[in-house]
Amino acid sequence: QVQLVESGGGLVQPGGSLRLSCAASIRLTSIYAMGWYRQAPGQQRELVVSINSGGTTNYADSVKGRFTISRDFAKDTVYLQMNSLKPEDTANYYCNAKVFRGATMTGYWGQGTQVTVSS
Repeated sequence: QVQLVESGGGLVQPGGSLRLSCAASIRLTSIYAMGWYRQAPGQQRELVVSINSGGTTNYADSVKGRFTISRDFAKDTVYLQMNSLKPEDTANYYCNAKVFRGATMTGYWGQGTQVTVSS
Protein backbone atom coordinates (compact mmCIF):
# COMPACT_ATOMS: atom_id res chain seq x y z
CA GLN A 1 0.00 0.00 0.00
CA VAL A 2 1.27 3.45 -0.94
CA GLN A 3 0.17 6.51 1.00
CA LEU A 4 0.20 9.99 -0.47
CA VAL A 5 -0.27 13.06 1.68
CA GLU A 6 -1.00 16.38 0.02
CA SER A 7 -0.63 19.79 1.60
CA GLY A 8 -0.35 23.43 0.62
CA GLY A 9 -3.83 24.26 -0.56
CA GLY A 10 -5.70 27.35 0.49
CA LEU A 11 -7.34 30.57 -0.56
CA VAL A 12 -5.42 32.87 -2.89
CA GLN A 13 -6.30 35.93 -4.93
CA PRO A 14 -6.25 35.84 -8.72
CA GLY A 15 -2.70 36.27 -9.97
CA GLY A 16 -1.29 34.76 -6.81
CA SER A 17 0.80 31.63 -6.24
CA LEU A 18 0.61 28.44 -4.22
CA ARG A 19 2.85 25.42 -3.90
CA LEU A 20 1.30 22.03 -3.30
CA SER A 21 3.26 19.14 -1.83
CA CYS A 22 2.68 15.41 -2.10
CA ALA A 23 4.70 13.23 0.25
CA ALA A 24 4.91 9.54 -0.67
CA SER A 25 5.30 6.68 1.80
CA ILE A 26 7.71 4.89 -0.54
CA ARG A 27 10.79 6.01 -2.44
CA LEU A 28 10.04 8.10 -5.51
CA THR A 29 12.46 5.86 -7.38
CA SER A 30 9.96 3.02 -6.85
CA ILE A 31 7.16 4.96 -8.52
CA TYR A 32 6.67 4.75 -12.28
CA ALA A 33 4.78 8.03 -12.63
CA MET A 34 3.25 10.70 -10.46
CA GLY A 35 0.71 13.29 -11.31
CA TRP A 36 -1.53 16.04 -10.09
CA TYR A 37 -5.21 15.97 -10.93
CA ARG A 38 -7.98 18.35 -10.01
CA GLN A 39 -11.73 18.17 -9.68
CA ALA A 40 -14.05 21.13 -9.50
CA PRO A 41 -17.64 20.78 -8.20
CA GLY A 42 -19.83 19.11 -10.79
CA GLN A 43 -16.85 18.40 -13.03
CA GLN A 44 -14.87 15.30 -13.87
CA ARG A 45 -11.42 14.81 -12.42
CA GLU A 46 -8.83 16.03 -14.92
CA LEU A 47 -5.11 15.69 -15.32
CA VAL A 48 -3.12 18.81 -14.47
CA VAL A 49 0.37 17.43 -14.99
CA SER A 50 2.20 14.12 -14.83
CA ILE A 51 5.84 13.16 -14.62
CA ASN A 52 7.30 9.73 -15.26
CA SER A 53 10.39 8.07 -13.86
CA GLY A 54 12.46 9.45 -16.73
CA GLY A 55 11.39 12.99 -15.96
CA THR A 56 9.10 13.42 -18.95
CA THR A 57 6.24 15.75 -18.13
CA ASN A 58 2.79 16.20 -19.60
CA TYR A 59 0.94 19.42 -18.80
CA ALA A 60 -2.67 20.26 -19.48
CA ASP A 61 -2.90 23.10 -21.98
CA SER A 62 -4.76 25.21 -19.45
CA VAL A 63 -1.79 25.30 -17.05
CA LYS A 64 1.19 25.36 -19.41
CA GLY A 65 3.53 28.21 -18.57
CA ARG A 66 1.90 28.76 -15.18
CA PHE A 67 2.31 25.48 -13.28
CA THR A 68 5.50 23.50 -12.71
CA ILE A 69 5.93 20.00 -11.31
CA SER A 70 9.13 19.04 -9.51
CA ARG A 71 10.48 16.19 -7.43
CA ASP A 72 12.66 15.99 -4.33
CA PHE A 73 14.08 12.48 -4.18
CA ALA A 74 15.65 13.08 -0.76
CA LYS A 75 12.22 13.83 0.70
CA ASP A 76 10.20 11.51 -1.57
CA THR A 77 7.99 14.48 -2.30
CA VAL A 78 6.51 15.92 -5.46
CA TYR A 79 5.59 19.58 -5.72
CA LEU A 80 3.25 21.59 -7.86
CA GLN A 81 4.19 25.25 -8.12
CA MET A 82 1.18 27.21 -9.30
CA ASN A 83 1.67 30.79 -10.48
CA SER A 84 -0.66 33.33 -12.07
CA LEU A 85 -3.63 31.54 -10.57
CA LYS A 86 -7.06 32.10 -12.07
CA PRO A 87 -10.53 31.57 -10.60
CA GLU A 88 -10.99 28.63 -12.97
CA ASP A 89 -8.09 26.88 -11.20
CA THR A 90 -10.34 26.50 -8.17
CA ALA A 91 -10.69 22.79 -7.43
CA ASN A 92 -9.71 19.98 -5.14
CA TYR A 93 -6.22 18.89 -6.18
CA TYR A 94 -5.22 15.24 -5.89
CA CYS A 95 -1.84 13.56 -6.07
CA ASN A 96 -1.61 10.26 -7.94
CA ALA A 97 1.12 7.63 -8.07
CA LYS A 98 1.38 4.69 -10.47
CA VAL A 99 3.42 1.79 -9.15
CA PHE A 100 4.37 -1.44 -10.88
CA ARG A 101 4.25 -4.66 -8.88
CA GLY A 102 5.63 -7.16 -11.35
CA ALA A 103 3.59 -6.66 -14.51
CA THR A 104 0.65 -5.06 -12.71
CA MET A 105 0.34 -1.30 -12.38
CA THR A 106 -1.66 0.08 -9.48
CA GLY A 107 -2.75 3.66 -9.02
CA TYR A 108 -2.89 5.36 -5.64
CA TRP A 109 -4.54 8.64 -4.65
CA GLY A 110 -4.05 11.14 -1.92
CA GLN A 111 -6.91 12.66 0.04
CA GLY A 112 -6.85 15.92 -1.88
CA THR A 113 -6.20 19.53 -0.97
CA GLN A 114 -8.54 22.40 -1.77
CA VAL A 115 -7.37 25.35 -3.83
CA THR A 116 -9.65 28.37 -4.04
CA VAL A 117 -8.79 31.33 -6.24
CA SER A 118 -11.00 34.28 -5.42
CA SER A 119 -10.85 37.96 -4.67
